[in-house]
Amino acid sequence: MPEGHSIHRLARQFSDVFVGQRLAVSSPQGRFGDGAALLDGRVLELASAHGKQLFLDFEGGLVLRVHLGLYGAWDFGGDETFAGASSIGAPRRVGEREIADDGGTRLSAAPPPPRGAVRARLVSDHGWADLRGASTCTVETVAEALAVRDRLGPDPLAGRVPGQGRRRGPGEEKPGDDGEEFARRLTRRRTPVARLLMEQDIVAGIGNVYRAELLYRARIDPATPGTDLGADRAAALWRDAVATMSQGVRDGRIVTTDPALWTDGPDTLPAPVEAHYVYRRHGLACRTCGTAVMLAEEAGRKLYWCPRCQS
Repeated sequence: MPEGHSIHRLARQFSDVFVGQRLAVSSPQGRFGDGAALLDGRVLELASAHGKQLFLDFEGGLVLRVHLGLYGAWDFGGDETFAGASSIGAPRRVGEREIADDGGTRLSAAPPPPRGAVRARLVSDHGWADLRGASTCTVETVAEALAVRDRLGPDPLAGRVPGQGRRRGPGEEKPGDDGEEFARRLTRRRTPVARLLMEQDIVAGIGNVYRAELLYRARIDPATPGTDLGADRAAALWRDAVATMSQGVRDGRIVTTDPALWTDGPDTLPAPVEAHYVYRRHGLACRTCGTAVMLAEEAGRKLYWCPRCQS
């Protein structure tokens, strides 16, 4: 499932290439026909993200809310004025890139004939975006979209509030409140921290990869109850989530290892096999202590950790 950094990259791409433009919206697949008809011909005013939710605010107080789920992805293209990633989400096909290459994707202003089950298609004068495989694709009022956002925990990437284009007003949130709120939610429950980090009402945007890597980097046993962490360790975990997920937005990849471990040095991103400390390294030697990385099921998801470094 795409994690929070990818959804913020989506919001940034929509902001860069579609916000301020009047869009033709359709549903080639047909499943989103009624919603597309509501948005067709309206100006896209704002694109924002919170956790794994993407909010596209259109004129007239309507919001297109999308959750990609396990299989959702957006594909993009356009004419010579359009520059951006060709695909963001999962899974991507061979040749599609989340990072713009040589100025980005430049095809034709007219989108190609729909391939596969295109749930929603957004078309501007210079580009297009196709949505496939999303678990949620719905049109809501601003109030309904805000209600979804408010049920989520704090986002380390600090997404803007849908319908407003900014964080909540003065007196409603203060700098640092998100980290403090995360620590409060995390440390009030005896549930294992590995499970808490995957609960979107505790923290929004962290998925299986960041969960494993953040706990390793913090040297926290995944089975530790939230109540045993303490405010200082929870605050440190939040700060590392902010830093590593921000790098993910910048790089278009989840890379959590120290550049000293990269074969080609720090000037280029590492090969996938060098990008993580424990994720998908079951049975391999821990990069720090040499102990075999462990694997277990936690709430239906695979959990990786080093039993020595995280004891």
